[in-house]
Amino acid sequence: MPVVISSINDGSISIYSSDDEIGETPLTDVLRTYLTLDIDNRNLFGEGFIKQYPEVAQLLKEYSGLKLLRQEPFETTITFMCAQGIGMTLIRRQIALLCEKFGSPCTIEFRGQKHRLYRFPDAECLAEAPLPLLQACTNNNYRRAVNIRRVAGAAASGLLDFGELGSGELPLDRLREQLCDFDGIGPKIADCIALFGLGRFDAFPIDTHVRQYLAGWFGIRRASDALTEKNYLRLQEEIRTILKPELAGYAGHLLFHCWRRKVRHLRTA
Repeated sequence: MPVVISSINDGSISIYSSDDEIGETPLTDVLRTYLTLDIDNRNLFGEGFIKQYPEVAQLLKEYSGLKLLRQEPFETTITFMCAQGIGMTLIRRQIALLCEKFGSPCTIEFRGQKHRLYRFPDAECLAEAPLPLLQACTNNNYRRAVNIRRVAGAAASGLLDFGELGSGELPLDRLREQLCDFDGIGPKIADCIALFGLGRFDAFPIDTHVRQYLAGWFGIRRASDALTEKNYLRLQEEIRTILKPELAGYAGHLLFHCWRRKVRHLRTA
């Protein structure tokens, strides 16, 4: 069921849907979970952090309302597999094409106009997708198309069990190892899947911008070294001594956007 979430000038949002439930769950409960309204952003950074990094804490005040979304695991996995080494424009184009070619259509009437939308395709559909058509939807990247189809097949067969991975019972390193067993998923993408798709707010993905703020704001020297798998894990260990370990990834999400906007002066994705 489509839901329209719109920004209002005073900083609040409006939510429109044709139904009060999604499945049999009240829409308010679905949105509370999806928008992580159960997480109080005021608890992300402790008093010790604020005292030790007052300038960063001051910059973060503008982002006190920024929320991390709890997204559907399979969709999150495919989305981040499409995001390797390219910008947001191409990423959005790939996802839109996947939905148009393989997703089921739906319609919503909003503000007097009907809008045709496409749901994200399910694992069974992508597992059976003709490779040339799938490649055309993935920036003409043959290897990416092959990897996506294999991951979709694993999800469809149950070999890749998001229910088990999202149960909270697996240690984060074991969860990452299971995801990295699949071609096209490395440590950073695995951590993104864990953070955004599996509710593991302790997962801390590291990319170029994260390395920059680890060095620039927190003086972590090895952030300037080559991002080998060993160094990746060491950087995660260091940042968890600065941030609350159980919420390091959620806090890192705010730091990421704050760094891009306030320091790098880039548009927030």
